[in-house]
Amino acid sequence: MNKNPHRYDDMLHLPHHQSVSRPHMSNHDRAAQFSPFAALTGYDDHVKETARLTDEKIELDENEKNALDEKLQMILEHLREKNVVTFTYFLPDSRKDGGVYLTASGIVKTIDPYSRSVILYAPNGISGGKEIRINDITAIDGELFQRLDRFT
Repeated sequence: MNKNPHRYDDMLHLPHHQSVSRPHMSNHDRAAQFSPFAALTGYDDHVKETARLTDEKIELDENEKNALDEKLQMILEHLREKNVVTFTYFLPDSRKDGGVYLTASGIVKTIDPYSRSVILYAPNGISGGKEIRINDITAIDGELFQRLDRFT
């Protein structure tokens, strides 16, 4: 093994070799040769999905369920007043166990007893059609309840 640090000095100032039989490769194409290679297709997506956090659904006790039923009944009784109501509800995740808690505010258009859902329209009345399953609702709030509490 030659340990001479000057063994390539004679080649240092020679012109760079250019092939006569192949075209010159662009820097972009050269860089593509060294780009990362994903040997396991979909592995990164699977890792990200596994790392994504979801919340566990809270099971309400009977008193909490009764309180929500009373609020839904109040909403039905005052439906013509077009009160803005805020719902906190659980949205199950389509890919894994658990889900996420969301809030939605709007005017209740109807409460459908057959599909057990609440249909909301936005306060501006332009957008509409948000459907929330009653079994997924964990909290209901709005001015309607504060007004009615003052009278009781």
